[in-house]
Amino acid sequence: MNKKQIIIGSVLCLIASMSWGAMFPVAQVALQKIDPFYFSFIRYAVVAVILSAILWVKEGLAAFRLEGKGKALVFYGTMAFTVYNMFIFSGQYLMGDTGTITASLIEVLMPMISILYVWITAKAKPPRYTIVSMILCLAGALLVITNGKLAFFAMAGKSLFPLLLIFIGVTGWVLYSMGGSRFKDWSVLRYSTLTCLLGSLVSLAIVSFATLLGLLPAPSIETLSSVKWEMAFMITLPGIVALLSWNAGLKMLTPLNGILYINFVPITTLIIMAFQGYHVSMFEIYGTLLVIFAIVRNNLVQRKRHKERQEPAERKARIHGAASSPATGKAQTNRSVL
Repeated sequence: MNKKQIIIGSVLCLIASMSWGAMFPVAQVALQKIDPFYFSFIRYAVVAVILSAILWVKEGLAAFRLEGKGKALVFYGTMAFTVYNMFIFSGQYLMGDTGTITASLIEVLMPMISILYVWITAKAKPPRYTIVSMILCLAGALLVITNGKLAFFAMAGKSLFPLLLIFIGVTGWVLYSMGGSRFKDWSVLRYSTLTCLLGSLVSLAIVSFATLLGLLPAPSIETLSSVKWEMAFMITLPGIVALLSWNAGLKMLTPLNGILYINFVPITTLIIMAFQGYHVSMFEIYGTLLVIFAIVRNNLVQRKRHKERQEPAERKARIHGAASSPATGKAQTNRSVL
C-alpha cells in the first residue's frame, strides 16, 4: 500500500462518512414534510436509475444478468434499500430531534452489530477485548439515547419502538455489507446497482400496497417540490457518492483501516445539528466520544493481534529462506566446476 493509495483511500472513506453524517440532519428537515416510506423509496429509486445507466455504459447489458443469484440479490437489496432506509428514517422521525443523533450513533455501531450477529448465528464468540468494547459502545449509546436522564427509563415505552426500528434498519445494512463477500467476482458497481434495483422494486410494492389500503398517503407534487433540495442531496452525496466512495476506499485501505472513518458520522451529525440551532448536551458529546473510543480501541487491539499472528509465519519464512541459501550456493558451485 503506497502513500498515494493511502491518501486517496482515506479521502474516499472520509467523503462517505461525512456524507452519511450529514444525511440525518438533512433527512430530519425533509421528514417534517414527507412520509419516511415514500422518502426512502423515491430516494433510492432515483439512485437505482442513475447507477443502472452507469453500469450499462461501463459493463454493458450483460452485467444485468442475475446468473442464478436472484434470490440472494433480492434478499440483500431488501435488507439495504428497503429495511435499512424505511426503518431507520421511520425511527428517526418518531423520536423527534433526538432521533437524529441517535440514528447517527447507532449507525456507527455497525462493526459491533456485525460481531454480535456472527456470535449469535455462527456461535463464534468474540475475544474478550471485543466484548469489553461492545459494553463500552452500549454505555455510550445509552448516554446519548437517555441524555443522562434516568426519567427516560420511566417513559421507555415511548422510545422503545423507534429505537427497535433504527436497530433493525442498521442490522439490515450489516447483512447487506456481509453479503457482498458472496459476489467477489462481481464489480462493486454491479453488486450495488442490482441490489439497489431489486430493493427499490420491493419498496415500490410496499408503498403501493400500503397506499391502496389507505395506510400511506401518496405525496403530492407540492410535497415533492418542498423537499426537492433535501432529496437532491440525499440522492447524490449519501446515496451515489458515499456508496461508491466507501466501497472503493475500503478496497484501497482494507476494511480494518477504512472502518475507522465511520467515526466521522456522528461527529459530522453533531456539528450540523449545532449549526441548525439544536442544543447538543454534554451527555450526547460524552456518549459519542465513548463509542468512538471503544471502536478505535477494538481496532487497535485487532491490529496488534493480527501482527502477532503474522510474525511467526514471517520469521519461519525468513529461516526457511536462509536455510535454502547454502544449498543453492553449493549447487551453483558444482555447476561451475563441471
